Amino acid sequence: MDTYVILRRGAWGSPEELEQVAARSKQVGDDEMSDDIRWIRSYVTNEPDGRLGTVCVYQASSPEAIREHASRVGMPADEVIAVADTVVVRPDPAAA
Repeated sequence: MDTYVILRRGAWGSPEELEQVAARSKQVGDDEMSDDIRWIRSYVTNEPDGRLGTVCVYQASSPEAIREHASRVGMPADEVIAVADTVVVRPDPAAA
């Protein structure tokens, strides 16, 4: 599997809406597509219009698998970008 970053811009109106979609995303990935996709982590972003977006890190068999996963979940995959390398300077900070 390769590593990808997925941008989902302004897809959610509230934290509760995002939480519901995240639960569905995990279920689809773990139960329906476990050979093709693994959700690693997501960063939730505040979009200029007040909505929430995400920057997600996944491992997947292909960009098509990521788009299929997003389609099954009912969420966007605005941009799917292959990761060339990882540089960790410090671990992720604890959640606020």
